[in-house]
Amino acid sequence: MAMDLRIRVKEIIGNCPVYEVGDEFTIKDGYILNSDIPLCMHSLMSIVPYYITLSRGTKPEELGLGRDIAHVQCLDPYKYTGGGTVIFEIKMLKE
Repeated sequence: MAMDLRIRVKEIIGNCPVYEVGDEFTIKDGYILNSDIPLCMHSLMSIVPYYITLSRGTKPEELGLGRDIAHVQCLDPYKYTGGGTVIFEIKMLKE
């Protein structure tokens, strides 16, 4: 059985038109995306390579993503687009 993941906006560099620091959403059972907030497709692409592995219990440090909490950032190169790069924390939730 897969662990649930909580994804939280930790930091925004530049100006993100979608997220605010502290926004959260979850991935339940390794594949069900739950959110009460709008989600940005650019940011989801940074999470997609890791969510299955993390939901199956692989430690973030084994993936080079941090110690107890994984960190990834969205793909927007804010310096060149005028947008904002969002840093996410991905935490595995205990069952």
